[in-house]
Amino acid sequence: MTCTVCERGQVQPFRAIGRQAYHRCPVCQATLMAPESRLDADAEQAVYALHDNAVDDPGYRAFLRRLADPLCEQLSPGAVGLDFGCGPGPALARMLETDGFSMRLYDPFFYRDDAALATTYDFITCTEVVEHLHSPAEVFRTLHDLLRPDGWLGIMTCFQTDDDRFDRWHYRRDPTHVVFYREATFHWLAAAWGWHLEIPRKDVVLMRKPVAQGAAGHAGNVPG
Repeated sequence: MTCTVCERGQVQPFRAIGRQAYHRCPVCQATLMAPESRLDADAEQAVYALHDNAVDDPGYRAFLRRLADPLCEQLSPGAVGLDFGCGPGPALARMLETDGFSMRLYDPFFYRDDAALATTYDFITCTEVVEHLHSPAEVFRTLHDLLRPDGWLGIMTCFQTDDDRFDRWHYRRDPTHVVFYREATFHWLAAAWGWHLEIPRKDVVLMRKPVAQGAAGHAGNVPG
């Protein structure tokens, strides 16, 4: 199976834990749940509906600030953003609106607004999203196209670091988490797209799309 993150590596068996099988990409170092181990769409949405992400929850807002604060430092006043994969309670978007930014929402289960994908943005946020993607390379291409030149993509996801603890890792035990990224994975993606990469905090990634981008800024042109 070709890696769904980099679309270059041929994944190799990594772990079998109960009924769930996982593979590792030797190129980008992503860890992928085998497609046959994933939940179906209805079961996946049922898990998301259980998430308690209240907009006014101080603990959740503090969690989101880990991405929002370093991202806001990079944005111009009045920048327009998209909260991609916002979930049923778009707390981050509401926080960023309070900070003075204009926000739109998109989520394939809860805010399926195709018009939001028909324009471009100064920045895009993906908090606790990329670990759920069945076709991450396809989504990264979409996000690349949605970003204006010099725009920022902010991602928050738990980095996978310790193979010895993978079986017991709380992040793996969420059955909707099907992709796990290392820092090396994001370095590979940034190089593939010609983006500037910053990791300002643990599990937080900021990537900036260049002002001008030639043919080299495409994942398919990056040497393996």
